[in-house]
Amino acid sequence: MDKFTAIKVFLETVERGSVSAASEHLDMSRAMASRYVAYMEEWAGARLLHRTTRKLTLTTAGTQMLPLCREMLKLAENIEATVAEREGEPRGQLRITTSAVFAHPHMTDAVMAYLAQYPATSVDLQVVDRTVNLIEERIDLAIRITNNLDPNLIARKIGLCRSVICASPDYLHKRGTPSSAQDLTQHNCLTYAYFGQSLWQFEHAGEPVSVPVQGNFSANEALVLQQAAVSGCGITMLPSFAANELIKQGKLVSLLPDYKMADMGIYAVYASRKQMSQAMRTMIDLLVTRFGENPYWD
Repeated sequence: MDKFTAIKVFLETVERGSVSAASEHLDMSRAMASRYVAYMEEWAGARLLHRTTRKLTLTTAGTQMLPLCREMLKLAENIEATVAEREGEPRGQLRITTSAVFAHPHMTDAVMAYLAQYPATSVDLQVVDRTVNLIEERIDLAIRITNNLDPNLIARKIGLCRSVICASPDYLHKRGTPSSAQDLTQHNCLTYAYFGQSLWQFEHAGEPVSVPVQGNFSANEALVLQQAAVSGCGITMLPSFAANELIKQGKLVSLLPDYKMADMGIYAVYASRKQMSQAMRTMIDLLVTRFGENPYWD
C-alpha cells in the first residue's frame, strides 16, 4: 500500500475524530480507510489509535507519530509541488481557513476565480469560527481579520475591514433612530461574545468616545449577529463586507455616520516563508488584487 496515502488517512482520522469522517473527506470507502490505518500501525510496529464506540484517541505511540507524520506529509507535498511547478503553472492543494461571515460570498468567490485561473490546483476551504493552529491542523493559509497578529506567524495584509453600526428598518420604526453614540445606551445592542460585549469605542470629531452597551443577545460569529439584526432584534456592529450589501437592499440601515470605529486589517497568515509553494504565492497575490486597500464591498 502507498505510505503517502496511509499517512494522509491517519492524519485525517485524527483530525476528524473517526475513520468514517476521514474516508468521507478523502472520498474513499470506510473499509479502505480502515486498511490504511491498519497499514500505518503495521508500518509503525505499534497500535496508534484507541477505538471505542464513542470516540477515538491516540495511543502513546500515536502521539509520538503524529508530528512526524505531519512533517512527512508536508515534505512530500512540497516535493510534488516543486517538481510540478518546474513545468510551469501552480499545482497542488491548498488548505485554507476563514470565518463563515467572510467565506460567503467573498472568499468563496475568490477561490472560484483562482481555480478557474489555475486549473491544476485544488482548494480545501475550512470554514471555522475559531483561531486554528496552522501547523497542527495542516493549514497552509488562514484569512484573519484582526489588529492583533500572532508574532510567531507570517502575515501579509490583503485588505481592510471597516465596521458599520446598523439595524433593520423595522427595529428603528419601533424603537427610534439613535442620533448620537450615547443614544445606544437606550437600545438593545447585539454584541460579540469575545470583544466589545459591553463597551463600543468610536472616534467623533477627532475625540475618542466610549459607550457602554447592553442587550439580550450576543454571539461569537458576525453571521449570526447579521441575521439577528435583519430580523429586527436590535442594533449591531458588523464588518462592512457583511453589512453593505444588505444596506443596499434596504434590509439594514447604516447608523451614526459621524462616529468612526477602528478599522481592522484582513490578513493572509501562514506559518513559514520557507518552501512557499507557487500555488500559495499566487493565491495571496490574487487576494491582494481582489480585496486591496479599497475593497469592492465598500
